[in-house]
Amino acid sequence: MQIVKRISLGLALATTLFAATGCGTISTMGKLEDGAGAEASRMWDRWIEAEGDIAVATTWERKVKPGLTGEDVEEILKLVAVERNMRDVGTLPLSKELEARSGKKEKLLTVYSFCSPGTARKMVDFSPHMAAYLPCRVSLVEHDDGSLWLYTLNMDMMVKMGRKLPSPLKEEAWAVRETIWQMMERASTGAF
Repeated sequence: MQIVKRISLGLALATTLFAATGCGTISTMGKLEDGAGAEASRMWDRWIEAEGDIAVATTWERKVKPGLTGEDVEEILKLVAVERNMRDVGTLPLSKELEARSGKKEKLLTVYSFCSPGTARKMVDFSPHMAAYLPCRVSLVEHDDGSLWLYTLNMDMMVKMGRKLPSPLKEEAWAVRETIWQMMERASTGAF
């Protein structure tokens, strides 16, 4: 039944979009990266599975291996950044700030920011709206059960789903994507 609902909803949306945009849609599709439709479909599926939670559809998540601490995760994130020539541009220890304000213990919530300044400049020159995605962020979140999770934007949106990126920007954007992917993978598994 769920599959039938998804297909029906997808067909209804596709029909509506095509009717509303017609030739503009066809024209735009020719300007997209190869595989953009497949990436959009994956995001669509996650959006449906999450019952409309757009944050689920547009992010990557990894559960941190039990036994690893927040300090372990932070060390690995920063290590990968150095190895892959990304700048650590800031840490926002939100749970510590909340504890300082309330005097009460808070679940861990820390946001780490990283950037490749040259790539960032080129992405914003390509599309000024990309500035809203800067810098790249990885958040460490403690759930109610005490487990730690990492969250970041789905970087495949940037490199696989939009307008075709010119070289060398495409290769630089892919390198940023790979760095964030490695941060998530290594920090979640404890791979120092």
